[in-house]
Amino acid sequence: MTPTFKSAAAIGFAASVAGADAAAAADAAHIDGASLAAPWAIPFVGLLLSIAVLPLAAPNLWHHHYGKVTAAWAFAFIVPFAAIYGVEPATFEFLHVMLLDYVPFIVLLFALYTISGGVYLKGDLHGSPWTNTGMLAGGTLIASITGTTGASVLLIRPLIRANDDRSYNVHVIVFFIFLVSNIGGALSPLGDPPLYLGFLKGVDFFWPTVHLASKTALVTAILLASSSRSTATSIGATSAKNPTRRLTQGPQSHSTAGATLLC
Repeated sequence: MTPTFKSAAAIGFAASVAGADAAAAADAAHIDGASLAAPWAIPFVGLLLSIAVLPLAAPNLWHHHYGKVTAAWAFAFIVPFAAIYGVEPATFEFLHVMLLDYVPFIVLLFALYTISGGVYLKGDLHGSPWTNTGMLAGGTLIASITGTTGASVLLIRPLIRANDDRSYNVHVIVFFIFLVSNIGGALSPLGDPPLYLGFLKGVDFFWPTVHLASKTALVTAILLASSSRSTATSIGATSAKNPTRRLTQGPQSHSTAGATLLC
């Protein structure tokens, strides 16, 4: 056996031992989340409730201290976790989540936001029932490709402009949030963050497409019908309040990138 081969063999053996030791250390430090009791979910539930309730119940507190509120809920989990299971497992889990889940997730959102934010759709579309329904349906369809973030950034401004001359238009934004910002992303990991995290954990990329397509189509159809009905009702209310308001569709909209927005 030549010295070169012996050196290579020694290096390979050392690397394999080191890799095995690292894997063993990781397994030793890792805590199976399924083994944690239900009370460990309280900080997560508290964070979700804070996001949902505080902007309405205490807007000044939330807008000035939302970072502190979020950090408080994070520490409410990590400090007891470190005290019970040890600092090493807590550090391992923190780094694991940050480097393998959070960073890829933020990179994806940043990419979708940057790309979609660079496209500006302008024009003078009028928010008729058909126009609004078409924009909502189109946004729902592309949300699984561009992500709910990308689709929302791309279409929210033309949708607002299309309905800015009506007295009753809040429902349009509500349905936009339901459809484009949430439900539309249910068909691929690119669409919704939970599906993307599942993909990072080994779930097949097309699993949502296969298993959620019919359910997504049903919910989308119900909400689109409800949105169209609400728009028609609000147009009637606006006409009764101010008959001189513009109720005809304006010129066709065009993108600054040269693409045409057809509704």
